[in-house]
Amino acid sequence: MSIVHYQTEQEAFWAGEFGDAYQQRNQGEGLLASNLALFSQMLARTHHLTSIMEVGANIGLNLRALAALKPQSALHAIEINPQAVTKLQQIEAIDSVFAGSILDYPVTQTFDLIFTKGVLIHLAPEVLSQVYQTLYQASRRYILLAEYYHPTPVEIAYRGHRHKMYKRDFAGEMLQQFPSLRLVDYGFCYRGDPNWPQDDVNWFLLEKG
Repeated sequence: MSIVHYQTEQEAFWAGEFGDAYQQRNQGEGLLASNLALFSQMLARTHHLTSIMEVGANIGLNLRALAALKPQSALHAIEINPQAVTKLQQIEAIDSVFAGSILDYPVTQTFDLIFTKGVLIHLAPEVLSQVYQTLYQASRRYILLAEYYHPTPVEIAYRGHRHKMYKRDFAGEMLQQFPSLRLVDYGFCYRGDPNWPQDDVNWFLLEKG
C-alpha cells in the first residue's frame, strides 16, 4: 500500500484511525432524521439545485438526506478517510466520490451547491483561505457552511487532542475574501431540540453575485 503524504497534521488525523472511530460514533437513523429536518430548513431559499457537492461527506448521512429531499439533484462527495470512501461508493444515490483531501481537489466542474457541515472546524487555520478559494471556484451558485461559530478565531480541545478543532466566523471570512458573495440566509441548530437535535452549529447560505 502506498503511503499518502498530507500537507497538514489535521488531514492525516482524519484519514487515519481517529477518522475510522468517528464513523462508529456518528451513524444511525436518528441522525438521518435530524439531517432531513435541518437541510429542509437550510435549503428553503435555494432554487433549481441540479448538482450538489459535499466536502467531507464521511459515510454519507448528509447526502442520504439530500437524496430524499432533492431526488432530481446529482450528488457528489469529497472524503479523505478511506473507510468512509468505501461506504460512500456503495450509496447508489451518490454520483461520484473524490477520495482525498479538499487541499488536493482539482476543480474541473462546478456545482449548483457546494457545502460543508462540521468540516472547516477541523482544518488547519493556515489552509482556510485555499479551501475558501476551492469552495468559491467549485460553486456555480450557492455555498452552504454549517460550522461552529465564534466572532474571533479560537481553538478548543477535541476529545483530548490539540490543534484539531477551531471556531471562527467562516462565513464572514468568505464574504470578506469574495465581495461578490452575498448572504442569503442563516440559522442555528441546537443539541437540545426535542425532535431533531444536532450539534450547536450555525449555518450560513451564501450566493454568488
